[in-house]
Amino acid sequence: MSAVDGPGGGRVRARPGARRGARAGARVGARVVAGARALRLGPGRGLLRRWRGSLQLRVVALTTALGLLVALAVGTYLLDAVADGLVRERQDVALADAARAAATARAQFDASTPRTDADVEQLAGDVVSALEGPGPDRQRGVLLLGSGGAAPGAAPVRDIASEGLSPRDVPDALRRAVRSSDVQQLQLVDLSGGAGAPSVVVGSTVALPRAGERELYFVYPLTSEQRTTDLVRTAFTGGGLALVVLVGVVAWVVARVVVQPVREAAGTAERLAGGRLDERMRVRGSDDLARLASAFNAMAAGLQQQIGRLEELSRLQQRFVSDVSHELRTPLTTIRMAGEVLHDARAGFEPVVARSAELLMTQLERFDTLLADLLEISRFDAGAAALEPDPQDVRALVHRVVDFTAALAERRGSTVLVSEPAAPCTAEVDARRIERVLRNLLGNAVEHGESRPIEVTVVCDETAVAVGVRDHGVGLAPSELPRVFDRFWRADPARARTTGGSGLGLAIALEDTRLHGGRLEVWGRPGHGCHFVLTVPRAVGRPLGRSPLPLVPLRWREPVAALPAGPAGPAGPGPSGAGGPAGAGTGAAAP
Repeated sequence: MSAVDGPGGGRVRARPGARRGARAGARVGARVVAGARALRLGPGRGLLRRWRGSLQLRVVALTTALGLLVALAVGTYLLDAVADGLVRERQDVALADAARAAATARAQFDASTPRTDADVEQLAGDVVSALEGPGPDRQRGVLLLGSGGAAPGAAPVRDIASEGLSPRDVPDALRRAVRSSDVQQLQLVDLSGGAGAPSVVVGSTVALPRAGERELYFVYPLTSEQRTTDLVRTAFTGGGLALVVLVGVVAWVVARVVVQPVREAAGTAERLAGGRLDERMRVRGSDDLARLASAFNAMAAGLQQQIGRLEELSRLQQRFVSDVSHELRTPLTTIRMAGEVLHDARAGFEPVVARSAELLMTQLERFDTLLADLLEISRFDAGAAALEPDPQDVRALVHRVVDFTAALAERRGSTVLVSEPAAPCTAEVDARRIERVLRNLLGNAVEHGESRPIEVTVVCDETAVAVGVRDHGVGLAPSELPRVFDRFWRADPARARTTGGSGLGLAIALEDTRLHGGRLEVWGRPGHGCHFVLTVPRAVGRPLGRSPLPLVPLRWREPVAALPAGPAGPAGPGPSGAGGPAGAGTGAAAP
């Protein structure tokens, strides 16, 4: 039934093309940042974050949506079934009633003997009037229409129709079917133009005296069935909506019961990660969630115990290193004094004894350096290292370190070249620690530089200052880069230290850099040297972004060349230049 369907730092020798590239890169970066900010402030951003961050919301929403789809499908099916059943029943009743009425009309026509054409027309009108009126639904329309098959000379009888009906209401297809068949024909017809219920039209033929064969049609409106269908639709709609709401409420309650322990576990895990190792989950009942809470608590207790043992072991180790370093100071001082006496008097010794005195003094100096580095690294391990920042021109620090290592570089046959901008590169740094980092980097470059030139580059921008130390010596393999900052690590264990290093220099340099909130990165290639880049923010506590000095040298900027080494500092992303061309930065060209 159809009616019921419902930016780069400036180098002194930077080329103009590099500067233009830096400015273009800065403009592109600004556009990317602006686009990201617009996305963050978009109207659907908060809703999307809420959807992704709430398991309970997703469960309730999906359950409600599925319940709504099921209610629509079932409701539509049931409504169609009810409507079809009502229509079929009404058609059966209409056929039976029309058959009885047609038989009555035939009996009256057969029993009448009209003499004139007027009598025939009067008889037809009386019969139609008698057939009108109460029917199965208290309304039944009748039409008596002329048949195309009337015999020649038959009495002319005009078409007769009940009030509100006209011969045009009967479809031509139905009339052709009635004229060509001896049985009743039925068709659903919308006589209201879509404004009301359709009607069942039943037709058959009758023989009218003196006029011959005529078409008799009975019209049964489906108003009552339409009202019943509308009532069922309203009930289904209200019941379906109520059912969907109830399904949503039930889903919310069930999801809360299941998700709440998960939320408690997540909160407890976050507090455990924050250092509150005594946090535990509440255990209620003995179901699966209770077993999960018990297992979580057992895991947390095991972690707490293990972390406690590791902390105690770390404290003992730190105390041992510190105590040994302090205790060795006194005998070392005594031995050093004796060694100095022997060293000063070596001119009167035999050559072998004099050489032994020189070696003794050299190793005592190295031993003293090792003790100092052990004490310093123990302070870092104990978290006792403190930063004393002061505004400093990093260029001046670089020149002091270069002057300090000039004698060593001259003995090794290396030349140190410094490239720096004309404007000051001022930053809030601890001068003692930054000088120590630069001494370690420059000493490392002198030791492994194979008597080739060493290039020191100073670059700065609005947010950071970077110092690069580039040697052209033995270099490092990509697999060795991650271990450069490990304590006492050497790329070639058989290679002796020639500059008196303790093996802790780069590890201390990394800790000093982290203390400033900066980054210390390294690039290297076997046979082509290494490039260390120290980057620190210009202000203490300022987040550190991309380094103004590219890590990968200009001629090596290809995807396979840029390999970071050493952990990133706490205040910035990963190593700049670590991805080849994309990571090369927008600053001046590297050496």
